[in-house]
Amino acid sequence: MRIFLRFLFFVIGILVFSYGISMAIKVQYLGIHPWDVLNIALFDKWGLTIGTWNLIVGGVLISGTLFLNRKYVRIGTILNGLMVGPLVDLYLFWDILPQRSSLYLDAIILILAIIIMGIGGGLYSASGLGTGPRDGFMLSLSELTGQSISKVRIAFESSILIIGWLLGGPIFIFTFIYTFIQSPIFQFSFLHFTKLLDSYSASRSNNFNL
Repeated sequence: MRIFLRFLFFVIGILVFSYGISMAIKVQYLGIHPWDVLNIALFDKWGLTIGTWNLIVGGVLISGTLFLNRKYVRIGTILNGLMVGPLVDLYLFWDILPQRSSLYLDAIILILAIIIMGIGGGLYSASGLGTGPRDGFMLSLSELTGQSISKVRIAFESSILIIGWLLGGPIFIFTFIYTFIQSPIFQFSFLHFTKLLDSYSASRSNNFNL
């Protein structure tokens, strides 16, 4: 039962996380996450779809992680890489998203999108099935270089942001404050859902012992 619950947390987390990305893309002129800046820039320059580029970039990062440190590639890492891109395309195709209107309302939509991404990311990470492709690659780089995870993340995502910007990706104020909003929400979500899983396991164990 616990493994079923972990997969349920993972799938719901991926669905929620992908929806948050799609919401942000709808109001991208206000600024989006560095990785989405890159994906949109690649889409604008060479076509395909935003989700397809998410899939391709994720595949490249998983391959890099396999080369650097295999321990950071698990079933959840691969499922994450395969699911997020197509889900983003699906949400955008169905257009079951808040619509752009005024600057004020669009800013609210983007803040909600960041919150939703933080909750979804914490939920699928709490499942313990593996990190996302980007997190796995950055953890591998951190271990390889001996630098802190935060330093590696800042350096790597800054590089991705510059590449996306040079390719013509959308950058604005929210691009630079994503981490300050999303990271605390991710941490709260991760700890909360991890505690739920642990509590469930403890209650099951106690019932079994009885």
